Amino acid sequence: MCVSRCIDKGQESYEQAPMYVAVMTYLGFGIVTLFGYFRDFLRAVGVEKRNIAQEREEQKDFVPLYQDFENFYTRNLYMRVRDNWNRPVCSLPGPVFDLMERVSDDYNWTFRLTGRTIHNAINMGSYNYLGFAENNADFLKTVAAKTQQYGVGVCSTRQELGTLSIHEELEQLVASFLKVESSMTFGMGFAVNSMNIPAIVGKGGLILSDELNHTSLILGARLSGATIRVFKHNNMHSLEKMLKEAVCSGQPRTHRPWKKILIMVEGIYSMEGSVVRLPEIIALKKKYKAYLYLDEAHSIGAVGPSGRGVTELFNVNPSDVDVMMGTFTKSFGAAGGYIAGKKDLVDYLRGHSHSAVYAAAMSPPVAEQIIRAMKCIMGSDGSTEGIRRVRQLAENTRYFRARLKEMGFIIYGNDDSPVVPILLYMPGKVVAFAREMLERKIGVVVVGFPATPITEARARFCLSASHSRAMLNQVLRHMNEVGDNLCLKFSRLKYSSCPDLCDETDFDSGSLYDP
Repeated sequence: MCVSRCIDKGQESYEQAPMYVAVMTYLGFGIVTLFGYFRDFLRAVGVEKRNIAQEREEQKDFVPLYQDFENFYTRNLYMRVRDNWNRPVCSLPGPVFDLMERVSDDYNWTFRLTGRTIHNAINMGSYNYLGFAENNADFLKTVAAKTQQYGVGVCSTRQELGTLSIHEELEQLVASFLKVESSMTFGMGFAVNSMNIPAIVGKGGLILSDELNHTSLILGARLSGATIRVFKHNNMHSLEKMLKEAVCSGQPRTHRPWKKILIMVEGIYSMEGSVVRLPEIIALKKKYKAYLYLDEAHSIGAVGPSGRGVTELFNVNPSDVDVMMGTFTKSFGAAGGYIAGKKDLVDYLRGHSHSAVYAAAMSPPVAEQIIRAMKCIMGSDGSTEGIRRVRQLAENTRYFRARLKEMGFIIYGNDDSPVVPILLYMPGKVVAFAREMLERKIGVVVVGFPATPITEARARFCLSASHSRAMLNQVLRHMNEVGDNLCLKFSRLKYSSCPDLCDETDFDSGSLYDP
């Protein structure tokens, strides 16, 4: 069965695999788990060497530092396939990159470099949506100049001596780009969520969080002390039910009204490739007098006619989003992130954000890189290069997704999303796919349990404006061959024949977090 949903801009599809695929996936995990217990027995009796950390004998009466059961997956399942992750890159992570070859003599417990370099592998795994992770001397002249002027670091917080004129220029530019009143920038994208959410909502508040939100959002919500409830991914019936209950019932036991209700969502979900249903969420937010926190880490610069994210994609007023968050690591080839919105909100965060009080300010060369990229996107540098890249990314995204569907792969997400998950399901096929693609000089990212549901392991492709049509065709040609060799084409549907079968009333309102 295929579940598809039209959301005005593009279509999302989530086709279910045949039953035998799920059965074989569980069987595969069952077999490696049984072998894992057998190998643990061999380690216990001294037949096999124990390589992982363990408690010292003289501390056996102490509270244990290492939980043996929690490490079971790492030492017996992940370790067998660890060569597919954390591969050392020795070049710019652009559309092509160089990898250092490594081998293991002890079943992936340790690696050694062979001295050989894999040159010009096509990079299909980096968040480089607009291709600004580049090494063009002509484009980077201003960055080099700012490095000479300011140095590479500030070594102070924004509240002390860390605010420079270049930070103020960047914040004004971000606010102008997003069409909001004000913005504040931070040196680390993860900390934008984890350190600012506790300043926005606290005890007595309620956070309604999408079940697929990023770890940084989850951490920020937990640190806030607010009550957390989780609604089913992109499901408006689930969200509205929780909003109704929150407004009608209030806080547990006392039934007092919540001090604040904050809806937290992402623009593009990095593991699913789905796009937030923003107009409907804004309508619910207004109806129930809640606030909206929008994380645009993957959508800012990557979607919308001029790269302004999901607010532009859906043609909604940015002022309808109370807190706009984004990062500079994906579309801008830099680091850090921002919070944007009304001036009162930003001024409040300048004095209450943990990042502003304790973290070092953004590096000036990084700030200049963001300014350079953002001006290019806006066209204020006098060129059309930025808008060309935005359009090229959109063209590459739709072309790549359409061709994969034609081949018979099951892919998730929205037609406009440059994040393209291809479902591989079985653990053996995941590692075989990654190794086979690298043999063909194509670098891919594969993801499995516990980062995904146990039956939905996948490869995640990230499209870039810097990918040429020839590169994409080469990847697609190899994908077609590998898909046939490994029997990865699980789709039972013809291209564009998927019916609209989405039934949002079937949801589970259970929370993934402790309140």
